[in-house]
Amino acid sequence: MKRIVVSLGGSVLVPALESHRILQYAPVLTEIAARHRLAVVVGGGGEARRYIGVARDLGIDQGTADELGILVTRLNATLLAGALGEAAYSRIATSYDEAAGYASCGKIVVMGGVVPGQTTDAVAALLAERIRADLLVNATSVDAIYSADPKKDPRAKRHDRLTPARLLEILAGDRLEAGANTVFDRVAAMVIERSGIPLAVLDGRDPEILKRAILEGTFQGTVVTAAKGSPFPLE
Repeated sequence: MKRIVVSLGGSVLVPALESHRILQYAPVLTEIAARHRLAVVVGGGGEARRYIGVARDLGIDQGTADELGILVTRLNATLLAGALGEAAYSRIATSYDEAAGYASCGKIVVMGGVVPGQTTDAVAALLAERIRADLLVNATSVDAIYSADPKKDPRAKRHDRLTPARLLEILAGDRLEAGANTVFDRVAAMVIERSGIPLAVLDGRDPEILKRAILEGTFQGTVVTAAKGSPFPLE
């Protein structure tokens, strides 16, 4: 039984309340949790960006805008935990201490943001480090890590495998601001580099891709690790 942390991007899970994927994800996460210890960090998605946009229009400072985003991530986490029912711990973790404590119960731990300035990926990476996870999965809105934004640059190269150091080079220059939406956060990349926890980046728009990777070892995406070999299949 492996310890797995999933960074579930808000743009994947709740791009908007009207188009959420919570019902599709709940059975997949429950099935994974039957075989592995699982924690899920949920992002804010389109709803968080709407609140942050209004905050900026009102001249509200960046820190407060971040706090608004955190509140929305916790609302999304509450929706997911509710859909998971008995498979999830009943409370949404609001700190790494709480999440680590809840993890001992054997149920799915669900949380959103923690403090201003941290992305969903950074929270997930720090949680993975805290609970000594065997794998960090980033379920995002693209199918892998590219050398550039494939939507803007047709010459962008798709990477099947990277070292953490190379990932940090690719991420160099990204701006960290409330509502940021990049394939992976550089702070999170620094955490996985120092911790040695392998990272798997995959297309989260189809929950079956996550299921096949974790339960069947059929992985489509990018593996980031300095170690030889692949974390898949999980044993």
